[in-house]
Amino acid sequence: MKILYAIQGTGNGHVSRARDIIPILQKKGDLDILVSGIQADVDLPYSIRYKFKGLSFIFGKKGGIDLFETYKKCNLRNLIREIKSLPVDDYDLIISDFEPVSTWACKIKKKPCIGLSHQSAVINKNAPKPKTFDIIGNLVLRFYAPFTKAYGFHFENYDENIFSPVIRSQIRTANPVKHPHYTVYLPAYGDDIIIRILSEIPQVNWEVFSKHSKVMYTEKNVQIRPIQNEAFITSIVNCTGILCGAGFESPAEALYLQKKLMVIPMKGQYEQQCNAAALNKLGVPVLKSFKIEYINQIKNWVDLPQNINVNYPDITEQIIDKLIADNIK
Repeated sequence: MKILYAIQGTGNGHVSRARDIIPILQKKGDLDILVSGIQADVDLPYSIRYKFKGLSFIFGKKGGIDLFETYKKCNLRNLIREIKSLPVDDYDLIISDFEPVSTWACKIKKKPCIGLSHQSAVINKNAPKPKTFDIIGNLVLRFYAPFTKAYGFHFENYDENIFSPVIRSQIRTANPVKHPHYTVYLPAYGDDIIIRILSEIPQVNWEVFSKHSKVMYTEKNVQIRPIQNEAFITSIVNCTGILCGAGFESPAEALYLQKKLMVIPMKGQYEQQCNAAALNKLGVPVLKSFKIEYINQIKNWVDLPQNINVNYPDITEQIIDKLIADNIK
């Protein structure tokens, strides 16, 4: 059986999850890997058959997507060429983690494409949604990478084909402790904003993993560090709490490690607004944005205990087996 596994390269979550899914898929058939996008900081230690620019969203420094930079780097002609060039007919099974080249190539050629992603769970009618419905955001989630059948990951099992998160093996095998630092990952905010606000809580040592700095430096009680997979894992395994965006993988890992967690959804990101709604139901505090006016809420979070219990068993291979059994006859 020939399998194509297509991975979204915008952000680190898709690539981090793929590191655990790929070895399982390699056992099930002859696997080719496709990656599109230009925003991931985590490497993928496997041979990649197709490397495309795809359609990436560029993180800004004020809490959201930088639409101007996204537009500048968007090349629709090249995207169409990539879609047309992908030989989807060569494969018996195509699995996409919110990756647009593979899904649109399949849609054009009327070939099934299986969505295996967090996004496919977010749009499920039973998954939590924010109070304010975002029509454009919802359309992006549905049509950016359209699939024919969905298998999703979420914070809870909201429906039949929605499963608990893939917790990477480096996290599962770790021995978490609580050192007196807090880990921060807010890729849509600039270092200067983060330093200005977090230095207002001087009793805490903040380890900030920055998408905007290539060197490590310290200002007051805030340490800025470039994003590096091993260093980030070490930091979150040994921290007291994690302050991050309302993505999926980092909050899921924080909950699994039983760390204190506070999230700040990115502006204009409907998926993160949905995640924030789900996390808030679990008892995770959510900030509307990262501004000095919310400093007391951050201080209260630092001062107060947090106890949220989740059950995220290691069932990734069972999910893959179900997906194959359902779609390969």
